[in-house]
Amino acid sequence: MTQEMISAKEKARRKLDIIVSVFNEEESLPGFRDALFSVLKKAGFSWKVIFVNDGSSDASADILDAFAKEHHNVAVIHLSRNFGHEAAMLAGIDASRADAVICMDADLQHPPEAIPEMIRAFDQGFGVVNMVRDKREDAGVFKKITSSIFYAFINRISPVKFERNASDFFLISARVAKLLKEEFRERTRFIRGYTQIVGFRKTTLRFTATSRMKGKSKYGFYRLMLLTSGAIATFSRLPLHLGLLMGIISAIFALVVSAYSIIMKIAGYAPPGYTTIIVFISVMFAIQFFLIGILGLYIGYIFEENKKRPIYIVDKKHGFEEE
Repeated sequence: MTQEMISAKEKARRKLDIIVSVFNEEESLPGFRDALFSVLKKAGFSWKVIFVNDGSSDASADILDAFAKEHHNVAVIHLSRNFGHEAAMLAGIDASRADAVICMDADLQHPPEAIPEMIRAFDQGFGVVNMVRDKREDAGVFKKITSSIFYAFINRISPVKFERNASDFFLISARVAKLLKEEFRERTRFIRGYTQIVGFRKTTLRFTATSRMKGKSKYGFYRLMLLTSGAIATFSRLPLHLGLLMGIISAIFALVVSAYSIIMKIAGYAPPGYTTIIVFISVMFAIQFFLIGILGLYIGYIFEENKKRPIYIVDKKHGFEEE
């Protein structure tokens, strides 16, 4: 028996789990299922698709249950309510028992056609395969600018350097998945960041995010702001150091204003004190409220962590062996 035949048999015994977070995707699910299955049937792996219904209010739950009844290699996790995309991904990772895990979205902006290349990278020994967008066809100018600003800012303030335009489309080995299950259990999460800091061998592949075929994005401006603030608080303490910097700047400003007032008084020119006082007080209060806001943000995250509430709650499952 040749080495190639042994390798093929070993690959066939390996297991691949696809984690798909679903929130109100009734229009996209049938097309996504067909596109994904057409790729996976040629993968050469034993595979299972784990759909996580993140509290959908449309017909997504019924569609997913029908998938589980129709296909033996489909499993469904229904969460008790909407816990957010990151929590849903983690619920799927927790349920995975495969040699490799791929996380992706159900809107076809994460192309299933990229999965064979991800599997080849895994076969080459990479424990983390990050997928980075070359471009996003439905992204407007505002979204492109804000994305660029976010990655430039977080790479400047964080000791960890992140891949620009990294996405929630990635592959991790069972060893990395175990770390996410056991060690990275913060209530405020940034999973695409975790995959870049765990170490091990990792590589980056590129893809083009096509326009959504059906439905609309569930990430509005408010959710993106929450994700951004959570990522900054999770990976950097630099904002907390702004208090010292602002204090130094304020002290220098106060010394300059004081020196100016004393000199003008000695020279016999009484400075217009009202304007000076108003400007000085306004600047000081603006700085103080800004720093109080930063402290409140971090204290809020500390409060959430200390409550130790569950990251997600499972309502029911279908298609798992333990049933």
